[in-house]
Amino acid sequence: MIKLYGTVMSRAGRPAWALEELGLKYEHVPISFQGDTRKPEYLKINPNGHIPSLDDNGLIVWESMAINLYLAEKYGKAPFWPATVEGHAGTYQWSFFGMTELEPHLIAILINKLFLPAEQRSEAAVKNATTALAAPLKVLDDRLKSQEYLLGKDFTIADLNVASVLTLSTFVGFDLSGTPAVQKWFQKCVSRPSQQKVGSLK
Repeated sequence: MIKLYGTVMSRAGRPAWALEELGLKYEHVPISFQGDTRKPEYLKINPNGHIPSLDDNGLIVWESMAINLYLAEKYGKAPFWPATVEGHAGTYQWSFFGMTELEPHLIAILINKLFLPAEQRSEAAVKNATTALAAPLKVLDDRLKSQEYLLGKDFTIADLNVASVLTLSTFVGFDLSGTPAVQKWFQKCVSRPSQQKVGSLK
């Protein structure tokens, strides 16, 4: 039995979405950020003390993007997991793009709008992160102007991974209307039944 550790209100929502998209049976262990991740039994699973972690019948994988790429490669079929090496390259490229070009700025906005105590929040940090998002969102928008999904006409793990990063935009009220192709694509991705089911988990 596959076990996924972590609340889906964290990066654990990313592999939960992949598991649902793949139609895999799994046990969701909704451990929280505070306390649970530092318990000795959990540190044996993930010595970093972070979530998510995945236990696939004894094989432990952590880091949300690594988990998703593993799940798609092991259990997915084309087109969700591309059939060619070239398709794999595109998958890695866009997945890492999401983590390096989009997520840090969205996290900065999230922290300064919702997580930090009011007196520690920085409007300048939010403004700087918002400005920094313009360039990568344009790259993404330009890609999606000419094709329905990141790798072509089909929804793949690359789309799921990047869209999962952009779900942070909904928490912080970030307006995607300035990149209409991204906005349209994002809504298609998060409207999938697999993502809707994740929203019902804890």
